Amino acid sequence: MYLLGYDIGSSSIKCSLVDAQSGLCAAQASYPAHEAPISAPQQGWAEQDPENWWQYVRIVTQQVLQKTKATGSDIAAIGISYQMHGLVCVDEQQRALRPAIIWCDSRAVTYGNEAFRTLGEDYCLNHLLNSPGNFTAAKLAWLKDNEPDTFNRIHKVMLPGDYIAMRLSGTIATTVSGLSEGIFWDFLRNDVSQELLDHFGFSRELLADVKPTFGIQGEVSAQAAAELGLAEGTPITYRAGDQPNNALSLNVLQPGEIASTAGTSGVVYGVLGKVNHDPLSRVNSFAHVNHTPQEPRLGVLLCINGTGILNSWIRRNVADPGMTYPEINDLASQAPVGSGKLSIIPFGNGAERILENRETGCSIMGLDFNHHGKAHLMRAAQEGIVFSFKYGMEIMEQMGMRVNRIRAGHTNMFLSQLFCTTLASIAQAPIDLYDTDGSMGAARGAGIGAGIYRDASEAFASLRKIAETEPDEKRLQQYQEAYLLWKERLETILSHE
Repeated sequence: MYLLGYDIGSSSIKCSLVDAQSGLCAAQASYPAHEAPISAPQQGWAEQDPENWWQYVRIVTQQVLQKTKATGSDIAAIGISYQMHGLVCVDEQQRALRPAIIWCDSRAVTYGNEAFRTLGEDYCLNHLLNSPGNFTAAKLAWLKDNEPDTFNRIHKVMLPGDYIAMRLSGTIATTVSGLSEGIFWDFLRNDVSQELLDHFGFSRELLADVKPTFGIQGEVSAQAAAELGLAEGTPITYRAGDQPNNALSLNVLQPGEIASTAGTSGVVYGVLGKVNHDPLSRVNSFAHVNHTPQEPRLGVLLCINGTGILNSWIRRNVADPGMTYPEINDLASQAPVGSGKLSIIPFGNGAERILENRETGCSIMGLDFNHHGKAHLMRAAQEGIVFSFKYGMEIMEQMGMRVNRIRAGHTNMFLSQLFCTTLASIAQAPIDLYDTDGSMGAARGAGIGAGIYRDASEAFASLRKIAETEPDEKRLQQYQEAYLLWKERLETILSHE
């Protein structure tokens, strides 16, 4: 018996087939091999065709079935993870009316900012926990103003994961977690925000019915079964956005637990056990996968745009030709903690939310031509990324979160021992690295939702820890001094903005 998990990303669709009894991954597939196309009809726009996602789902499903020689009837349940904050609009025949406006599209910023002013900061932050910003609700407001013919034909709006679940089952549904990431959910009233709907002029009928994050959300239709090679009636029992799901895949469910990623951009996602917000909206709060009104579990999301992209810039422009990342890590380790008072402020990949959406650019500060070399620059880059994480984690701590332990997949920047040791030391929290990913987490989530596992502890009993990094207490003072110097230099930059 298998569990099937999909991860609907903007660059590719990933799929895992997990053996329900052992909890081990039997097969994985990803498509396309190169990044999926993103259309930008105007500067700042980002769209994808939902039909492409469905075709990619078809391909990866057939690939994992072929690899294992499994049949559709061997699959007990399906889980879905997806790129957050997108907007998909369908008509009454469940056809997409236009390309999806995806997470990195910035056209709706002015609509979110105007709603923040008109609804009032107090209402938005206390009820919605965020500014409407550039999230799904604001994207729909843009569509209403700029494409009224399309808007008037909308039967339902949904997130990318809701769309794939609809294509699988014919059932249109969403979750409280999904509504909160679209900034539709009122946390104080535990309901859809009528004030927000009224402000934008949306009918509540546009929103999908709410289903539990874990539980039966629909069943594979005869048509989808024929297309994908699945069995008609297979239940869809879990869905969540990629960051909440990444946390689930690392068994991060309780207050004080932290999940992190560090690819092109970096994320620190912590669980908070009370309804709260950052008064400056530098981090975002959404309903976590296990949130209930009785036992609040908020996922507080810190995103840093300039993470692995800085490390790749160093490789292209500083490292010797052909130098690998492990070789860069080895050379960087030869420089002292603090990189000889050289600091790199890593915000060179657009506006940063933790800086209140300022676009400062990347800065290299304290460079001494007679002292610093490639090793110092390489170490300062990794330290600068870690320090940006710490800067954001201080905001999370101000909200009442205690950072006890950090969990991450063994990939990207977390392959660097220097990076891990620096983060563990400056956060004063051990780091556990695991062999998992979003599609595997979605499969295990489906097992919870289907009742195959009693709880998350049973679902993640097979989760394999690859490595553990403890804080370097002997050099803690050096790390702290380097961070304080970095922070002082950042604040100098911000004071002159």
